[in-house]
Amino acid sequence: MRAPATLSFTGKNLTCTRGDTTVFTDLDFDVDPGEALIVRGVNGSGKSSLLRMAAGFLAPTEGELRREGDLIAKDPENHFTRLHYLGHLNALKPAFTVLENLEFWRRLFSGSTRSTGIKTDARALDRLGLSAIADMPTHYLSAGQRRRLALARLLAVARPLWLLDEPTSSLDDAGSETLVQLISEHLSTGGMVIAAVHGELAVPDCKTIVLGSEPPVS
Repeated sequence: MRAPATLSFTGKNLTCTRGDTTVFTDLDFDVDPGEALIVRGVNGSGKSSLLRMAAGFLAPTEGELRREGDLIAKDPENHFTRLHYLGHLNALKPAFTVLENLEFWRRLFSGSTRSTGIKTDARALDRLGLSAIADMPTHYLSAGQRRRLALARLLAVARPLWLLDEPTSSLDDAGSETLVQLISEHLSTGGMVIAAVHGELAVPDCKTIVLGSEPPVS
């Protein structure tokens, strides 16, 4: 049974401006539990800005964002505790090992101790193919491995809303396939995903919005 519409995350009449330039205007979206929204558009069309608005980091010039019917602007801190935001930067500590980075983020997001979270961390690293290098300092990792580690945070702490900005950046085909599997599993448990992409992200039955204009596909 579909969750009630009041649980949805919605944006209404959103406008984003940068200086004197209107990036997008009159934008509406809605995402219900178990749904994914894919945001497409050329560089500079406002995909990252929309995700930052959705996270509560950037206020829209006009319009409103609501979570379960409540304006997120009224309690942005509470909104942030219920989402994962993955931006262009992986936000990793290069001197920490792979496991230490994941532990740091899990304890920051959930407050759980190492002893209570060790199995969760191990499962997350295994799922992202990082178990064999758990003790390696992060500055030795490839770009793709760093992205996998950033994605492991999605599994280390359960949060219902995932905001993903170019999540397949630096991933190989196997990593992209794993990401799609993780998204599908998250949706199957009632989670919500908004992902900004340039290329393909083969999430079935997803909604799509296009910002600006995209070149025709040959």
